[in-house]
Amino acid sequence: MPSAFCYNPSAVNNHDAASLDSLEEILEYKFTDRTLLERAITHRSWAHEQVSPASQEEARRLHNEAFEFLGDSVLGLIVANHLYLSNPDASEGELSRMKHRLVSAVTLANVSLRMGLGDFVRFGRGEERSGGSRKRALLADVFEALTGAIFLEGGFEAAKRFVEVSLAEELAHSDPESAAAADHKTLLQETLQAAKQPAPQYVVVETLGPPHKRIFHVEVRWNGGQVLGSGRTIKAAESAAAGLALERMQSDSASENGPSARSTSPGENHQE
Repeated sequence: MPSAFCYNPSAVNNHDAASLDSLEEILEYKFTDRTLLERAITHRSWAHEQVSPASQEEARRLHNEAFEFLGDSVLGLIVANHLYLSNPDASEGELSRMKHRLVSAVTLANVSLRMGLGDFVRFGRGEERSGGSRKRALLADVFEALTGAIFLEGGFEAAKRFVEVSLAEELAHSDPESAAAADHKTLLQETLQAAKQPAPQYVVVETLGPPHKRIFHVEVRWNGGQVLGSGRTIKAAESAAAGLALERMQSDSASENGPSARSTSPGENHQE
C-alpha cells in the first residue's frame, strides 16, 4: 500500500470491535484491514488532537481527507458508468445533470443520514460540540472516504457494489427528465431559503391537448411573485416555471426596483 495511506495504530484509540462490526453490517462490506475502515471514519479534528502541532504529516496519515479525494473520483466513475449503461440514448448533457445530482453533497449527505454513518465518525472535541455528526458536508465527506477505503482494499467491483447498494433508491429514480427538473427547482428553493423566504408552491392551472400530446401549464408562486411555465409533463412545466422565476429574481435584483420589477423575454410565458 502506498505510503500516502499509511496508518499508525499506536497513535490512536481504536473504535471497539462491536462498533466496527455494526458499521460493516451497514456497509455490507467486511474489511480485512480494519485500519482502513477506522481511518475512513476519522475526521481531521480528531487526528490533530492526537499529535503535536508540529506533526502535521503524522496527522494526515490518521484522518480521512486523502480517502475522500480518492473516493470522490471512484464514486464519479461508478455513477457515470451506471448512468451510461442505464440510459444508452441520453445525451451528454442529460448524463451530466443526472450525475451531478447523484454525487452532490446534498445527495450523499442524505444517504449518509439514512445509513446512520454520522454515529460512527470520530470527531475532535470542538467539532463534536458543534454538531459535526449532523453537518451535511461532513456526512457527504465520510461517504466518499468509505468509498475510497473499500476501493483500496476490495478494488473497483467492491466499491461498485457498495455505491450501487447505498444509492439504490437515488439511482432508481434518476432519469433525464427528473434531473433537468431538479436543477431549476432545487436552485429556486435554495435561493428562497437563503433569503429566509417560504418554499415555492407549484400549481397545475391548465392542461391542454389530446392525451397523446398533453401540454401542462404550471404556476409557481413565491413571496414576491408568480410565473407560469409549460411543458409536455408536469415535471417539465414545473422546471420551466422555476427557471422563469429565477430569471425574474435576477432581473429584480439587477434593477434594484424591488419585487415589483419584471423582465419578460420573447417567448416567455408569464402570468401575474
